[in-house]
Amino acid sequence: MKPLINIENLAVELQSKVILSQVDLSLQKGEIIGLVGPSGCGKTTLLNTLAGFIAQSAGTIEINTSENQQIKISIANMLPAEERNIGMIFQDYALFPHLSVNENICFGLKKLTKAEQGKRCEELLALLELAEFGQRYPHQLSGGQQQRVAIARALAPQPSLLLLDEPFSNIDARLRNELMIEIRQLLKRLGMTAIFVTHNKDEVFTFADKIAVMHQGKVLQIGAPAQVCQHPNSWQVADFLQLGSWLPVVLKAYKNDLPISSLIGQLANCALVNTLVDKSSNTTLNYQLLVKPNDIELCQQQPDNVIVEHIGVTEQGYHYLLSSIEQHTALAFSHLSFYSQELYVLGDKLAIRLKGERFNLYAVHKHH
Repeated sequence: MKPLINIENLAVELQSKVILSQVDLSLQKGEIIGLVGPSGCGKTTLLNTLAGFIAQSAGTIEINTSENQQIKISIANMLPAEERNIGMIFQDYALFPHLSVNENICFGLKKLTKAEQGKRCEELLALLELAEFGQRYPHQLSGGQQQRVAIARALAPQPSLLLLDEPFSNIDARLRNELMIEIRQLLKRLGMTAIFVTHNKDEVFTFADKIAVMHQGKVLQIGAPAQVCQHPNSWQVADFLQLGSWLPVVLKAYKNDLPISSLIGQLANCALVNTLVDKSSNTTLNYQLLVKPNDIELCQQQPDNVIVEHIGVTEQGYHYLLSSIEQHTALAFSHLSFYSQELYVLGDKLAIRLKGERFNLYAVHKHH
């Protein structure tokens, strides 16, 4: 099957600054993808470029609206926003305050007759459980209701693609999850393809089928959220998604199959999921092991090697941040996450060691 949208080698330069480069992304009809990444990595620029508010400097965007209809956007053919068949929902919803809910929803339907507009508006109000709010104005609605009106307005022209920019950031945290699940089910029922931007990775797990992690204008990794979390393909992806703590390690010559050594013990080479030795690079590499909380255990038999620096309380017990007792070495660390049912106090010294046999190792270039 042809993808609904296929983006190839998309680049954007604004004031001779590269904002996006070599972006490749394709989505099947009905898929929902979440774009995440640090502030300024190009997520919102990508949405605005797809929508037609920012001009691309290279690459193509193809939208296959139906079996035989294709919209192709390139440097040679820059379609204006209104001809792209794309709906956009902004962070602040951008509802027209002086128009009623009905008028907001019909705003993009000027080409339809009044009767057709009324019919479509009625269908959408029913679909989004807003039937009794048609005559109200945006300021008379709750945040969640405004959000749903914005979605109805975006869906009214029957776009083939929906773009959402931080759609849940203005919603009270308690309601956010319910609303996300509700809107996800609605989009699924309509077979709607959607791309949304968020800086909150938990939203991606609730709302999206796929995640794309961006960094400095590039897409580093795309996949199902669970798969990207289990196999991050780079240091930046693991770091942004906060998949564990970073433990500095040193790689020894392969003598006794314990080539990986840290301040909390050694690991055999076979414990690594990925192999990473970059001989080509002439910068000094700094190797970091991604350590998940259940990769660490207390070990009374050995000398203390860490100090409790911070204590948090979670549903699962206590969350500690540990630093190495030894600080004057390249292998020192200060933010190792550790969970325990035991209560320790700040400054307590503990002995911990690595356990488990599935670790990811990354080479981080020194200039970080």
